[in-house]
Amino acid sequence: MKKIYMVSSEVSPFAKTGGLGDVLGSLPEAIAKLGNDVRVVMPKYGLIAPEYVEQMEFLFFIYVPVGWRNKYCGVFELQKNGVTYYFIDNEYYFGDPHIYKWNDLERFSFFARAAVQILQNLKWRPDIIHCHDWQAGAIPVLLDAHYRKDMFYSGIKTIFTIHNLAYQGIYDIDTVKDFLSLKDSYFTNDKLEFHGGANLLKAGLVYSDYITTVSPTYSEEIKSEAYDEGLEGLLRARANSLCGIINGINYDEYSPKTDKLIFENYDSRNFAAGKRNNKLFLQEELGLEVNPDIPMFGIVSRLVGQKGFGLLGEILPALSQMDIQLVILGTGDEQIENMFRHEAWCNPSKISANITFNNTLAHKIYASCDMFLMPSLFEPCGLSQMISLSYGTIPIVRETGGLADTIQPYNEFDDIGNGFTFAAANSADMMFTIKRALEFYKNKTAWKSLVRRGMKENFSWDNSAKSYEEIYEKIL
Repeated sequence: MKKIYMVSSEVSPFAKTGGLGDVLGSLPEAIAKLGNDVRVVMPKYGLIAPEYVEQMEFLFFIYVPVGWRNKYCGVFELQKNGVTYYFIDNEYYFGDPHIYKWNDLERFSFFARAAVQILQNLKWRPDIIHCHDWQAGAIPVLLDAHYRKDMFYSGIKTIFTIHNLAYQGIYDIDTVKDFLSLKDSYFTNDKLEFHGGANLLKAGLVYSDYITTVSPTYSEEIKSEAYDEGLEGLLRARANSLCGIINGINYDEYSPKTDKLIFENYDSRNFAAGKRNNKLFLQEELGLEVNPDIPMFGIVSRLVGQKGFGLLGEILPALSQMDIQLVILGTGDEQIENMFRHEAWCNPSKISANITFNNTLAHKIYASCDMFLMPSLFEPCGLSQMISLSYGTIPIVRETGGLADTIQPYNEFDDIGNGFTFAAANSADMMFTIKRALEFYKNKTAWKSLVRRGMKENFSWDNSAKSYEEIYEKIL
């Protein structure tokens, strides 16, 4: 049995803004099922639902150094599905209903130091500290700077997982030096220094024993100049300690057979009527033309440039003239939000723009749509394409990152593949692929075979957990 300590700024169902929270909501449980002692630490945000707060048990409080200051740190515990969760409490840093704020450097410097400091009080020494994204990136360097001479911490291994290389936590050197109490020697070009600033994601990359990303293709892409976000040299240097493990999805939550949030349940053996009825109900709910024969496309996403909505914007006027429907759900950049709002206003019977977060509507979109659009410029892993397959909704994706690892292009000659793909970040190629998918949609026999094959795919966390288990064994 290995003792694994996971550190993350987001953990579902307690608090999440995206894929990071989803991963930490499922991966710890999957690794615990393999017989490991898995514990997770996160901030005790003010937005955590009362039902979970009521289950927490207060353990103790300590004072944590943040530079020359000593800050109160309360520790709460909650047991759930074989995993122990610790919550770091400080009202000033985490008491309001926001996960990310203007003072994130100070907040997550405190969090990283607290995550390490409380271990002695818990009297629990992990074999591995598994750090997720830049908010936990300071932990490997803190261990080196402040704890390596302490026998309690001696020999603890660290893994750093990159969920999205674009988010790096870059701040001025003097402030980082202050909050983390680091010497000047840590801010050289081969360590934390990055174009004149200090990079906390780079700290994790330099000082951790092993690095993972969330898909094999993305782990290769980030070694190239097109995707490296300025870290190509470091990532190439650490290539022998870097691998990609595809994320999974939770089939207890995303199964059309048992999902209580959709209009009507169905499975891979009898999906035609179920998807048809879900579509009719959603069309009526959103004020679209009620017609089961109109191909419906779905988007559930953060509305940001990374997701390829610039490409979609170039062809959106042409798409709105076609005999299709488009349902969008998400929030993000104001310009992209307004682009979808405008098209929906111009074409209310064809396009529904839902600029909000709505988990119930997300499930309904997965179940009701015929096709799912993910034209990402880059995509470390992506979960929506795997979720849509579970519901028999065929993905149309760009061949990048985790999309390339999970979606195989449909081959009508051999009847293989589970979706439609295009390689170039080009709106013309995207339109060609959409039209190709629509042609096969008309062939009901071919389409049913494609849908059934997609619904039988298995992207469970069990497979991913076994890959992480192999990494743990390797570094120990």
